[in-house]
Amino acid sequence: MIYLQLFYEFFKTGLFTIGGALAAIPFLQEMAVKTGWFSQAQLTDMIAISESTPGPISINMATYVGFTTAGFPGGVIASIGMIMPSLIIVSIIARLLSKFRDNAIVESAFYGLRPASVGLITAAGLSVLRLSLIRTELWEQTGMFIDLFDYKAIILAATLFFLTNKLKAHPTLFIAGSAIVGIAFKL
Repeated sequence: MIYLQLFYEFFKTGLFTIGGALAAIPFLQEMAVKTGWFSQAQLTDMIAISESTPGPISINMATYVGFTTAGFPGGVIASIGMIMPSLIIVSIIARLLSKFRDNAIVESAFYGLRPASVGLITAAGLSVLRLSLIRTELWEQTGMFIDLFDYKAIILAATLFFLTNKLKAHPTLFIAGSAIVGIAFKL
């Protein structure tokens, strides 16, 4: 039963995730609440791991959740569930698009999908920002404004934002540097 549920949840996520892997984050947040397979804090870790490993982020996240929930078969089934909608839709679109390539309705549909993708990715980015930089649990315990923000994480994020816009180094350098700084901050 867990395998069917994993397939269904990730099929649904793969079907409605338009605009890339970060657009899957709201669906994963809902999945965390609905199924209890992982917490919101684990979701942040899952994003970091998925970003730093080779391959598409959404597939990495599906594999991660499936594996931690139901072992190796769970990882495979969740991954298949995540990619199946794309395979089906791309196959259908490839067949139809060759016939309707210059159709105004098709062009209008793609035009409408662009802002939807931006909105989903922005919402996902803001969710990750909130999970990474704001300590709501500490704020709820103390009620003190000083406890609301994780200042070390804010400094690291601002520094990386500045460096990625000024330096044209390979992203793996920033990921490795972030991991080292994260370890230093936690010690």
